[in-house]
Amino acid sequence: MGASLVVFDLDGTLIDSRRDLTDSANALIVERGGQPLEAGDIARMVGDGAALLVRRALTAAQLPFSDGEVTRFLEIYGERLLCHTRAYPGMNAVLEDIARGAVIAVLTNKPLAPAREILDALGLSPFIATTIGGDGPYPRKPDPASLRHLMTLYGADPSATVLVGDTRIDFETAHNAGAHVCLARYGFGYEQFETSRLTGVEALVDSPAEIPDAVRRLLNTPAPRS
Repeated sequence: MGASLVVFDLDGTLIDSRRDLTDSANALIVERGGQPLEAGDIARMVGDGAALLVRRALTAAQLPFSDGEVTRFLEIYGERLLCHTRAYPGMNAVLEDIARGAVIAVLTNKPLAPAREILDALGLSPFIATTIGGDGPYPRKPDPASLRHLMTLYGADPSATVLVGDTRIDFETAHNAGAHVCLARYGFGYEQFETSRLTGVEALVDSPAEIPDAVRRLLNTPAPRS
């Protein structure tokens, strides 16, 4: 019997990074002579990686986009990764619980270096076997290649794999790989999710504390012994 694998998205699932992402995008906009955007508007642009976030933000601010703007955004964001970003409440205990019965990985469209820096600083790294960022050798989510790589790496069948995320992108990634999905309704990305796409086989959680039991239901495995 193969391993059970639980793969977490980062922004809006493990961590609340909304304000630091918003402040960084607005700092770039102001630097380029534009007017800052509302925090909620920028939050809705998160999920597809830095390049698309910057393109969307600059377009909304009626400013030109170039690849150099992405580099500048990452410089700005790199200086404020942890100004306000925090793990969602209870997340360390959630990961500790799940890690007793499954391999945990992180799959994010954020570049790997800042993702690792945040995970280390917030004390989440000890529970995570592998982190894959959006600037690695695989296409970004919702392409399933990176999730399939993790499944192969740890010998987990699709039926023994759960992707925990908060956006349409995570939903599609799990679907494209044939894996289970657990959607975090507390995450800022879920606000844009079209609930009409739900089929009834997904797990939906309203707080991190609900994730371990939701994952076990999906995997049909008993709770680990304390």
